[in-house]
Amino acid sequence: MTLRTRLTAWYAGVFLIAGVALIGLNYFLLAEWLRPATAGIAVARAPLPLGSTDALLVTQLPADTLVVPAEQIESDILGRLLWQSVIALVIAAILAVWLGWVVAGRVLAPLHEITTTANRLEAERLDQRIELEGPPDELKELADTFDGMLDRLASSFDSQKRFVANASHELRTPLAVQRTLIEVALADPGASDEMRRLGAHLLDTNERSEKLIDGLLLLARSDRGLATRELMWLDEIIDDEVESCTSLAASKEVTFDVSVRPYLVEGDPVLMAQLVGNLLRNAVLYNKPGGTVSVRLDRELVVSNTGPTVPAEAVPGLFEPFRRLRDRTGTAGSGLGLSIVQSVARAHQGSVKARPNGGGGLVVQVNLPETGVRQPS
Repeated sequence: MTLRTRLTAWYAGVFLIAGVALIGLNYFLLAEWLRPATAGIAVARAPLPLGSTDALLVTQLPADTLVVPAEQIESDILGRLLWQSVIALVIAAILAVWLGWVVAGRVLAPLHEITTTANRLEAERLDQRIELEGPPDELKELADTFDGMLDRLASSFDSQKRFVANASHELRTPLAVQRTLIEVALADPGASDEMRRLGAHLLDTNERSEKLIDGLLLLARSDRGLATRELMWLDEIIDDEVESCTSLAASKEVTFDVSVRPYLVEGDPVLMAQLVGNLLRNAVLYNKPGGTVSVRLDRELVVSNTGPTVPAEAVPGLFEPFRRLRDRTGTAGSGLGLSIVQSVARAHQGSVKARPNGGGGLVVQVNLPETGVRQPS
């Protein structure tokens, strides 16, 4: 039972109690007034002789005269009053229920506004505020307290995101210097084979670190939301990313099976390309030789592969940063792929879900809002 229904029931209940008490009081007062007023009085229900306003004996009345005792008069009056009052109370109770429902809705309207704002909020979208207008009552105080809490949360999240972005930027510079020094050392004709093997290993480690930092930068950027939006064709982005992954797929002996339709979305093209690219690279890297990557775009983007079996209970953890399956840790990924996909999708008011693919592999479904712009024929 909703709060509005309970408030309406309380309003109607209080009204009924007050109405019953009022009817009882009226009944009691009228009964007290009727008893002395009708004591010793009888009413004749027939025409009396002219001038017979004085007390008459029963023997002096006409033969067809009906004499009603005072007790019956009192009973008739009180009975009629009771039934009329009950009918009036029922009608008034129906009106009270309707008015109570309307008043409860007006009273609870600020709470609905607070609830609606809270439902729109996410860690990535803390820019919504209630800003309730009205007198300084308890609901206004609650809304202002909620807005103040959101201000503190937004400040905390922004500080954390700035720290990640700044730290990632600061780390990229020494990594770039290290890569340059290693490449210069390897370019020396007098470098020994052992030094070259060590240099190649260091370059590989350096490349992994750079990819990790780039992933952190992208994750921080998408978590802050979209500063600007533009229209873009998702199917064209998919075609471009499939082409860029062709060499990687060939080295892993993986083939693409692509079926897309024109699909117009609004957002950041760079972030959207990163979303699609991460899905495709993950599907290739975590695949088996001779496997396939299926890409479907109709009402949603679905990317599936034929890799190793993925336990259903492990799927939710794949969307957390640096979480990978135990048998996947030998790949070149940094563990940020699906985290970035989820973050970018949320920044575009979309959603991501995944499930194990029958026979092995993973199926990732991305729902992105399609614009209302007319599609080309």
